[in-house]
Amino acid sequence: MSKNMNPTKVIVPCRFSYLHCWEPDSVNGGDPKYSVSAIIPKSDTKTINAIKAAVEQAKKDSISKWGGKIPTNLKQPLRDGDIDRPDDEAYANSYFFNANSRQAPQVVDSHVQPILDQSEVYSGCYGKISVTFYGYNSNGNRGIAAGLGNIQKLRDGESLGGRTTAAEDFETEEDEDFLS
Repeated sequence: MSKNMNPTKVIVPCRFSYLHCWEPDSVNGGDPKYSVSAIIPKSDTKTINAIKAAVEQAKKDSISKWGGKIPTNLKQPLRDGDIDRPDDEAYANSYFFNANSRQAPQVVDSHVQPILDQSEVYSGCYGKISVTFYGYNSNGNRGIAAGLGNIQKLRDGESLGGRTTAAEDFETEEDEDFLS
């Protein structure tokens, strides 16, 4: 197996939020894309440092897109959950970034087998994503974005979408009055 030689690509262990891995979603009327908000604990300095290094490389690779120099107001992908999402407990003491793609990611389990049951992968579960950081210059906006590659679910977590299963909804319901 060959080792990844792309310095802008990172495998990111994270918690999935705002996950759209089965159907592309349109944000603010834009092109529909597959996407995820990757939540990384601040204690995972190895991953955070790998992301920062990939972002720095993407800056160097993209200088020509920005007229030969790195803009001072460059939009950065890695954000602080304590600052940008102070009222969202899921983002507490974490960094996060959004990754997206026009192409559907492969979604696999811990044994790298395809996951076919869409209810198995949801906002709130934990896993890894492959991302490639790249520079953009679009409509006056300049920055570094994260391109979503593939998704690997490793374990369950508390759902962030407030979504429940049918078993959770109906297992304790008492319908005797209604049915009689």
